Amino acid sequence: MHGWSDGLGVEGADAESAGAEAKFLDPAFLVHADPEAVFELLAAATGPAGRLAAAVYRASAHLHRQAGPGVRRQMLALDAARYGVPGLSARISAVPVDDGADRRWEVAWATGSTVDHRFRQALIGHTERVRGVATGIVGGRPIAVTCSSYDRTVRVWDLAAGSPVGELLTGLDGEVCAVATAVVRDCPVVFGGSRDGTVRLWDLTTGRPVSTPLTGHTAVVTAVATVVSDGCPLGMSSSRDGTVRVWDLTNGRPVGKPLSGRDGPVEALAAGGVDGRPVAVAGTWEGTVRVWDPATGHPVGEPLTGHSSGVRALATAVVDGRPVAVSGSHDGTVRVWDLTTGRLRGEPLTGAPDGVQALATGTVQGRPVAVGGGQAGMVRVWDLTTGRPIGRPLAGHVDGVWAAATAEVNGRQVALTGGNEDGEVRVWDLSPGRPVGAPRIGHTDHGRAVADAVVDGRPVAVTSSRDATVRVWDLATGRPAAAPVTGSFIVEALATAVVDDRTVVLTSGWEGTVRVWDLATGAPLGQPLVGHTGPVWSLATAVLAGTPVAVAGGHDGTIWVWDLTTTRPVGEPLTGHYGLVGSVATAVVRGRPVAVTGSWDTRVRVWDLTTGHPVGDPLTGRVGLVRAMGTAVATAVVDSGPVAVTGSRDGTVRVWDLTTGRPVGAPHISHTEEVRAVATGVADGRPIAASGSRNGTVRVWDLTTGRPTGHPLVFPAPVHAVKLTPDGRLLVGFGWEVAVLTPVTQPRSGTTT
Repeated sequence: MHGWSDGLGVEGADAESAGAEAKFLDPAFLVHADPEAVFELLAAATGPAGRLAAAVYRASAHLHRQAGPGVRRQMLALDAARYGVPGLSARISAVPVDDGADRRWEVAWATGSTVDHRFRQALIGHTERVRGVATGIVGGRPIAVTCSSYDRTVRVWDLAAGSPVGELLTGLDGEVCAVATAVVRDCPVVFGGSRDGTVRLWDLTTGRPVSTPLTGHTAVVTAVATVVSDGCPLGMSSSRDGTVRVWDLTNGRPVGKPLSGRDGPVEALAAGGVDGRPVAVAGTWEGTVRVWDPATGHPVGEPLTGHSSGVRALATAVVDGRPVAVSGSHDGTVRVWDLTTGRLRGEPLTGAPDGVQALATGTVQGRPVAVGGGQAGMVRVWDLTTGRPIGRPLAGHVDGVWAAATAEVNGRQVALTGGNEDGEVRVWDLSPGRPVGAPRIGHTDHGRAVADAVVDGRPVAVTSSRDATVRVWDLATGRPAAAPVTGSFIVEALATAVVDDRTVVLTSGWEGTVRVWDLATGAPLGQPLVGHTGPVWSLATAVLAGTPVAVAGGHDGTIWVWDLTTTRPVGEPLTGHYGLVGSVATAVVRGRPVAVTGSWDTRVRVWDLTTGHPVGDPLTGRVGLVRAMGTAVATAVVDSGPVAVTGSRDGTVRVWDLTTGRPVGAPHISHTEEVRAVATGVADGRPIAASGSRNGTVRVWDLTTGRPTGHPLVFPAPVHAVKLTPDGRLLVGFGWEVAVLTPVTQPRSGTTT
């Protein structure tokens, strides 16, 4: 990728830009071209339409390299819809692809709460939480080093090309928690701290260890930093043993005694300078910030106090010619300290209510900035001169941000942020620029559940999120169909029903109750349904003797049934699970209504809702751990017989005959990570099931043959919910977003149009 300029302020385009612009206006080029060739042209698309197409391509660029044209077409159409450009989405969907698929899905609409023109790429390789990110230069090219103590790898990336360079040889344990870069005897090195309390050096050009592990810490190393003192490169490491140690990187020997402030475990560390001398800045669990001279071990000034909770992240910068430290805490504040005077500089930086556990500093257009990430996955940028946020938060991480760094790539300042659950390192352009597209903003935090219903004769989608809202969407257009249901609660499960000729939505979550709302008005109906002694994770509805009922599974392992017309419990709670009940579905077996429940006890049970008694033995056979949140159990009718479809943590989807309790065929194994959601429906008169996975894929299965139909659908974030609507549409919740897709049947040997 030759540069990341988005062409702002360019008067006219040269021949290269004009050629790139023309290519980006051709959807077939986006679908069929070699991704490496497209990456080379991304920066050259400078016109409005070209910049928009380039942003659409970047949104899932990290997935295009491994995708075939059919899957790439689906991802590009989805991202165009996320950017609020339905015309481009439709043109991409119309690009012919002959891939032998008998069925595909076209994107009808999608929300775009997390798309941002500042997003440049995602570095994909880690499979678990990224704990450390550092940047450096190797062979004149900017690189990034990332580590995950959970997947036990340390990876190196070429930032200009956006591609992996290799891995460091970390030894048998490989549990590296923090990384920094330095130059030792003209050789670029990585200085890393491990979970076993050791620190290590690797040669960045070969990936091999430079020396044996350096020992001294008695607990996990939490952070590392490097600095040059009197021409000697030093490495600094902090630990939960409450100390900061300093190492001479030329010989691997400790420098002086450990630095200790006796304020508890040290969680954050940064290197800076005061009056021309390097300093070590450390943050503790007690909320203090301490400063030392690493060469002498002497403290610099008094401890800096002000945080009311532990300091989890630190960075240093120069603001108005004065050295400062920037500290982030779980108390929800980011504070800036003048390292010369030891005093706070201005008011705390605002906009991080979820706390900051990753910080980095850089310079944009000559002004110092801070980049911070918190538990909710938001990345915020502040102008350190004014203390004000710059633009809206950068969204896209699935969960908390645990690492941050900055670098200059082809003349532009970028930020790198490492995520929790997704394992991604996302690269953001910090330079200002004009937004592109018109994304439909929906939820502003991670989604939890989806459902469908009919309101005033219109089919609608109902979605919930950790932003404590339940939204109602017109299923056909994606426009809001009713006012959001809002409150101080986070809804983990949804279900819909018709009560007294009124469509209602049922919600449940951590508060341990089930609430009923009028879907058309958003007004609550009656008192909450109570009975559970803890959070309620799963919901379903059924009709029992002509009366609508709610069926809810809770953290306490019980299933409660309520009459929705009277709001009273129906009989005693159903007991038998000894783990939280994370999924509920209903069906009819031999003319009797039943509930099918999945639990963390790895069992799926069937209950007669009329008597409250279990039906047969639990469904077993290496079921695996059934997903605790979302719908991982669904029911259907296949060949006139009722079946249950279950998804589990081992990535399999299984089908069970509810009449006999036996498995139907072999497990379907196609997801590489846990199945978080399953749903059933009918397509072309045949029963189908859809399964969504943590790895961001959705598979659709023909329940009669047991075979998948079409290629996997790929989404740029973990899928947490799926729903097949009565009119044949597929509703998918992924990350913060919602998408609706419609089926297209085609001859297996024909060409897609």
